[in-house]
Amino acid sequence: MNFSEAVQKTRSFLQELEAPFVGRHEEALVIVLALLSGEHAVLVGEPGTAKSAMVRRAASLLKARFFKYLLTRYTEPSELFGPIDIRALQAGVYARVTRGKLSEAEIAFLDEIFNASSAVLNSLLSIMMERIVYDGYTEIRTPLWSLFGSSNRVPDEPELEALYDRFLLRAYVQPLDAEYWDKLLEATWKLETGEVGEVAPVLTMKELEELHKHVMSVNVSNVRPQLIKMLLTLEERGLHVSDRRKGKILKVIAAHALLNNRKVATEDDLVVLKYTVPKALEDFEKIGVILSEELKTKERVLRELHEIRANVKVTASRVQSVPPYDPRLAEFYKSLSTTKNKVLNYVKDFDEDEEIRKLTDEIISEIDDLMDRIKAKLYI
Repeated sequence: MNFSEAVQKTRSFLQELEAPFVGRHEEALVIVLALLSGEHAVLVGEPGTAKSAMVRRAASLLKARFFKYLLTRYTEPSELFGPIDIRALQAGVYARVTRGKLSEAEIAFLDEIFNASSAVLNSLLSIMMERIVYDGYTEIRTPLWSLFGSSNRVPDEPELEALYDRFLLRAYVQPLDAEYWDKLLEATWKLETGEVGEVAPVLTMKELEELHKHVMSVNVSNVRPQLIKMLLTLEERGLHVSDRRKGKILKVIAAHALLNNRKVATEDDLVVLKYTVPKALEDFEKIGVILSEELKTKERVLRELHEIRANVKVTASRVQSVPPYDPRLAEFYKSLSTTKNKVLNYVKDFDEDEEIRKLTDEIISEIDDLMDRIKAKLYI
């Protein structure tokens, strides 16, 4: 598999993963970045937001051995790692029956993971860090590639800090806005009526390992100074990142670069900090604002262009209600002229980006049309 094939396969996987889920692109992206980097991710949000369904679909698309379990404070290690093998014990051998358990899973999903008891917690820490379960005097090596957790809260207990820190990627999964409800109802109905077919694998675990090798071949040296600068800025703004996470973030940057067909990471790839830095729920919004201010990325430009377009539409409705010769029309015209120059500057900075060029052309056309309407009202 060459680099171009790796990019194509990765994008196809992301597309298939998010296909049946309305408005869940970012969540799907976090899952894909975790898989590409061989790291773990936690999805924080209220029940009923498709967290487990997305991870299960990801495992199915990989044809991976999958394990899912709901944790409570009463969950015992045997429920995750299998009961004691009585026959082996009678023969003087301490072993567990691990078939179908976490010990044999390649992809795992643990619901309400922060309810883990201390006994389960110790086992999870070792399996996430070393892919090893320490069971008495026995070390059980596991094939686990990525562990996904979910919770409706961010833990604040000191004993859970280490577990929370092991999740390199974090996503805040919120209920869908009203604009998505119609599509959500349609998609849910198709699912309930059986119109959605079975999941067909698009990758194998072996191919995922190849994709991971391509991720690790991405050149991240150019972006390291920018990453350090951003980490310093975040630290000054109250967003602390542990030393372990600082180093591992480079893997996610590399994964994002591959997904965007880049063998060399750029400033655009620092956008993954929004998934790797937040700790408390308020941090998710806070870091979005900081990245928007500090990074001149494609994502930021697209967001600002969409905001400009929305403002132009608001201005258009105001112009419609203003009578001819009204002094406000001249103010609207002047403001639109300034906005047009701002949009044109975006084109200069992203001259080769087709998506941005197309969007800016549309916005400029809308601005020109509105300015002509204003001139008509002013009889110019």
